[in-house]
This record gives sequence, C-alpha cells and structure tokens, in this order.
Amino acid sequence: QVQLVESGGGLVQAGGSLRLSCAAFGQTFSTYSMAWFRQAPGKEREFVASISRSGTITHYADSAKGRFTISRDNAKNTINLQMNSLKPEDTAVYYCAASQYTTRDPRLVAGGVDYWGKGTLVTVSS
Repeated sequence: QVQLVESGGGLVQAGGSLRLSCAAFGQTFSTYSMAWFRQAPGKEREFVASISRSGTITHYADSAKGRFTISRDNAKNTINLQMNSLKPEDTAVYYCAASQYTTRDPRLVAGGVDYWGKGTLVTVSS
C-alpha cells in the first residue's frame, strides 16, 4: 500500500516556473515506477512524465519535453516535477502516481497505475 500526497501547485504567470512535490508513505516506494499525470478542465487525464525505480530512466510526453524535469529521492520517498516555461495550456490538476509497469511501458503511459494521489491544481495565467 502506498499513499501519495502532492504539493506545490498554485497560480503562476505564463513563462514562469513551479516545482511540484509528491510525498509517498509506504514501505515499498522504491519498488514502483513513479509518474505525473494531469487533467485539464473538460479533458481526459493525460501522461506527463515518469521515472524508473532507481531514478536513472525518465520518459516525457511531447508537451513536457525540454520544459519539465521529473526526479525522485528514494531516501526521502519523494518525487518532484520541475516545470519551467509554463504555458496557459499547462493549467490542470496534476496527479502523482505509482505503477508496477516500467518507465516507458505504454500501459503506464495509458494510465496503468496502482496508486494515485489526490492531485494539486496548477493554474497558468496568460
């Protein structure tokens, strides 16, 4: 069992930056690939980024490449998402997720997740 709690969301102007964090509670955090998803108003939840159990492999959606960076600290049971050059279309609720699938597995990208956080809202104003 893993409980995930996101933080760091808020209101930012276009071009700005935010850093999201996710704290994981449970004994088996390091056995999961971790990921961020997001859901914009009126849209389906979509994959943003994922990171391997060791933190050495990452995978990004095209919309996040070059602007977002995912990282994890297994000693602290945390993952982060550094978001730079934010755009209004990045406005969404961002969810932290834990998955048994590997980092680039299409099933993870499609939402194959074992545990979800409750989300944190990011609003980017133009």
